[in-house]
Amino acid sequence: MSQATLGDDEELFGEAANEMREDVESSLADAWDALPDADDVWETDADNVLGVLNGLNSALEAGDAEDHLRDAKKWFTMGQRADAFADADDLEEEIGDLEAAITDISEAGEQVGELTSTIPALRGTLEDAGPAAEDDADGADEADAADEADDEDAADEE
Repeated sequence: MSQATLGDDEELFGEAANEMREDVESSLADAWDALPDADDVWETDADNVLGVLNGLNSALEAGDAEDHLRDAKKWFTMGQRADAFADADDLEEEIGDLEAAITDISEAGEQVGELTSTIPALRGTLEDAGPAAEDDADGADEADAADEADDEDAADEE
């Protein structure tokens, strides 16, 4: 192999390393962009708690961020194994930060999902609980009996 060929190989390797770094950076930028906006997680137009929780649950989707992170990690790993990056500490740190953000979003989504299924049941329990609920139930039974009596009276009149 001639010296010219080795020089060309080094130049090509340098170009490939730069492109690989650009791919990692681009995938990381796309992943950050795919995360939910802070305002989407913070603000709501809902009328009740369940509406708030459903809206929040929808906002807490990492979406395509996980796919973009996977691409970034793939190219980063390849570049590291090929020893293509002169300094990759910044990329490694950003990948870690992005993974942490996606994990936080996922965990928050799971917690909100649990609340979303718990709150309606809790509301029902509270509506059915205590002396006031028994009084309401007695009143409802009396109202049902009165309605039935009215229905019977109306049938007798016909």
